[in-house]
Amino acid sequence: MTPTDDIATLYTLGDRGQTVDGTVDDVRGRTVKEADGTDIGMVTDLIVDDHEQQVRFLVVEHDGFLGNNETRTLVPVEAITTTTAAEVFIDQSREHVASAPIYHPSLVHDRAHHASINHHYGHAPHWGHGYLPPRDGMYCL
Repeated sequence: MTPTDDIATLYTLGDRGQTVDGTVDDVRGRTVKEADGTDIGMVTDLIVDDHEQQVRFLVVEHDGFLGNNETRTLVPVEAITTTTAAEVFIDQSREHVASAPIYHPSLVHDRAHHASINHHYGHAPHWGHGYLPPRDGMYCL
């Protein structure tokens, strides 16, 4: 076994035409909001870990930094506090999401990039010490 054998490959759910178990966990197309109800953007896709079949990140489309241009960033699923049929509430502000590293599909397999995203949001990466998985095993394929 090499040191990288345990590193999962991440992929976008949309690229493989897959769905998440149950419509409750498939949050694509839902509006992302701050705890106070302020709109942040919309979930356009999900980034999945191929080893554990767990959703790791939301791809969120929103206005860019200072409201300029439309852009996409990744938000760790651990940031989700609750969901409704039409909304996903997260523990982050609109400004914080807008200042996150921009989503580049070419970096979907880059572990250092994932770590920087998790660090930006204050969450441990799923392979690191201190990682707390989403509640009740949510976001499994």
